[in-house]
Amino acid sequence: MASELHVYNVLIVSAAEKMNNVLRPLFSGGRFDNVTFVDSVASAQRIVAERDYDFVIVNSPLPDDFGKRFAADVCVDSESVSLMIVRSDLYDEISSSMSPRGVMVAKRPPDMAVYSQLIDSMCSVRERLRGVRKKTVTLEEKMEEIRLVNRAKWALIKSCGMTEEEAHRYIQKQAMDMCLGKKETAENILKTYT
Repeated sequence: MASELHVYNVLIVSAAEKMNNVLRPLFSGGRFDNVTFVDSVASAQRIVAERDYDFVIVNSPLPDDFGKRFAADVCVDSESVSLMIVRSDLYDEISSSMSPRGVMVAKRPPDMAVYSQLIDSMCSVRERLRGVRKKTVTLEEKMEEIRLVNRAKWALIKSCGMTEEEAHRYIQKQAMDMCLGKKETAENILKTYT
């Protein structure tokens, strides 16, 4: 099984140029595209409203906010993987409050080997989220098909006097005879009988 190569979009929220210079090389190369740097939570909020990012990294504190709420909101409101970078003396406190919210936390000053491993972990988490999203979309599509088929059954029951079992068999037979899926067949029945 060939593995699919994903390219990741990265938003780095950091007002510290020194830290930006540390992070820049970690996100170079073929795995990363569109690495965007902003220097405030307000700027970051505007940019995530316009575009999705695979990774959002918050180097805390920022001039306008500490960044905790933003990092947590990113996890809730999108499929982004969020990482906060904090001073070593704040790590335990921030980690214990942010980990349950799905936010990864790293210490400053940077240990490049640890940061590199964190980025690999972020890639793994993002792929897991991508797989969960695909399954969710598939389930949503299946639920929508079931709802349409049920509505079509009730239209046949009401309009044609069929039993539920007869309506079900009718939909299956129409789908087979016309080489259509149940969803398309149900849509056609609803157009005809409603």
